[in-house]
Amino acid sequence: MSFDPKSPVTHRSVLTVAVPIMLSNVSEPLIGVVNTAVIGQLEDPYYIGAIAVGALIFSFIFWGFGFLRLSTGGLSAQALGAGDSAELVAVLIRALMIGAAAGLGLILLSPLIRDFAFDMVGGSTEIRRHGETYFNHRIWAAPAALANYCVMGWFIGQSRAKLAFAVQLFLNLTNMALSAYFVLHLGMTSDGVGLAALIAEWSAVALALALALLILRDMGARLSWPRILDPERVRRTLLMNGDVMIRTLCLVFAFSWFTARGARAGDVIVAANAVLINLFEVSAYLIDGFAYASEALVGQSVGARNRQRFRDAIRLTSIWAMVVGVLCSLVIWFGGPAIIDAMTVNEVVRATARTYLPWVAVSPVLGVICFQFDGIFTGAMATRDMRNMMILSLMVFMLAWWVLEAPFGNHGLWAALNIFFVARGVTFFSRLPSLERRAFG
Repeated sequence: MSFDPKSPVTHRSVLTVAVPIMLSNVSEPLIGVVNTAVIGQLEDPYYIGAIAVGALIFSFIFWGFGFLRLSTGGLSAQALGAGDSAELVAVLIRALMIGAAAGLGLILLSPLIRDFAFDMVGGSTEIRRHGETYFNHRIWAAPAALANYCVMGWFIGQSRAKLAFAVQLFLNLTNMALSAYFVLHLGMTSDGVGLAALIAEWSAVALALALALLILRDMGARLSWPRILDPERVRRTLLMNGDVMIRTLCLVFAFSWFTARGARAGDVIVAANAVLINLFEVSAYLIDGFAYASEALVGQSVGARNRQRFRDAIRLTSIWAMVVGVLCSLVIWFGGPAIIDAMTVNEVVRATARTYLPWVAVSPVLGVICFQFDGIFTGAMATRDMRNMMILSLMVFMLAWWVLEAPFGNHGLWAALNIFFVARGVTFFSRLPSLERRAFG
């Protein structure tokens, strides 16, 4: 470990963490863009809808366990800041144990999960049939996906952003290349996209674990099972993971509800929304690079008990996040029509997506603050606040949907989603003074 608790947070230290994460993050939603573009070369719109619904279900499943990345990142950052190398090792092993157990559980429960999820989402018969095919292939990647969350969080908490970038880029490029090969060259459909995801996840986690082992060897680390299984530390880890899991499930539920309501409006609407949500996700993942930077820098500052470093981390990461958010909005506003045309050949889907494009164009700017606070509160491991403020924001979202969808249709649905972003920013901002008092009081 090489960390100076007195070192200041500078623009360079922010960008050193954020830029590699941005580059790896932007390749992740590009999986959705490429998969949509690949499957969109097939004339029938239900193929796009099937992949959108199938990917949505895995977003709900895997993002539901996103607490493994968040909590591992925050805990490893604080362990690094405190100079506790033994705990740094223990954080990773505890997370991998939880991730492996959860992944195996998902495989065992997959028939029940699949049937329940597709019943909830709805959609046409063809969307369900092809979506289930995608699900049946990809579910076998569950242990690998969750283990990868753990290792990625561990890397990021230590500001090893280049390693996280390398693994994530390898995963995403492998996924995209295999998806294109299976569908365009072998003539597969949703089964090819699901198989591509399965192979990519297992390949990536093998690389991530190999890199983690090299780091542990260089640290001269030794496994200490009494430390790893220390009852108080395990209890703290589980409680924090529980809070973040509830927070994440609320977030995924909001996006799931958004997609499900679109699916009930017909194949064209769900396909158009799928195209547009990919544009939003690309911008969100770019902005999220600075949330990851704030997570690492805030966590290290809290572990080192350095209040000024904490404040500088928040200020500088937020400035950069807003700059990127504005740029993303401009690109979507002016370049959106051309991107839509590249993603689907169906003229009806193209025209429908253009109708709702302005809502996507404003979403990066509206989402900047809530993305940033996710990183700040994760780094400080203020998990109870994360849980409570997300529950409150979800209630605001559901109220906005109930009021707006009936009179305005899909426009109302997009408006409710943007209101959700604003509600998250406002509620988290209200808790920031309390967070600082608890961290440094």
